[in-house]
Amino acid sequence: MCNLYRMSKSADELAALFADVPAMVGNVSGEVYPGQPGLVFDGESVRSMVWGFPLVLRGKSGQQLKPKPVNNARTDKLDSGFWRASFRDRRCLIPIEAFAEAEGPKGSKTRTWFSMPGDGVLTCAGLWRDSAEWGPVYSMIMADANEAITPFHDRMPVIVSGADRETYMGSTAEEAFGLCRPYDGELAIDRTEEPWVRR
Repeated sequence: MCNLYRMSKSADELAALFADVPAMVGNVSGEVYPGQPGLVFDGESVRSMVWGFPLVLRGKSGQQLKPKPVNNARTDKLDSGFWRASFRDRRCLIPIEAFAEAEGPKGSKTRTWFSMPGDGVLTCAGLWRDSAEWGPVYSMIMADANEAITPFHDRMPVIVSGADRETYMGSTAEEAFGLCRPYDGELAIDRTEEPWVRR
């Protein structure tokens, strides 16, 4: 599952990707982790939201714990109560330059990055909602992995091609779900020595 991606382009640059929609002010940190802000296209503008739907947990004594960001939505769970309304009514596209998967033995895993060949931007399928805890939040949709990702993980982000963006954003949930499948295009792979865990 994707727990780290990279985006360094400005909101204005990304707005041009979506036919020059308005760009609201938003922070782009380079590397985006769950619980941090990232830029998404909600169908009307490119704006900042927090990555992950808040999941409120309870401790052993029933006390409310700090919410956990649920940053990925599996395709086989999109009809569950947690995701259904957002997928039906509030789909979004998440522009990314690259996403990372962990590789190597436990305790010394490194980052392997996947990106569009060249300097392209991938648009990943997502869904969003407003939350009491963090304001607007989004989650990335995961499908079964394709051949390139299978050696690293059994799932991967749903990548929506430029030709399919309008369908994903503006069609029925059933039609949009038909696009939630493993990516069949080419991905560049960059194995690094960067530690998976931030120091």
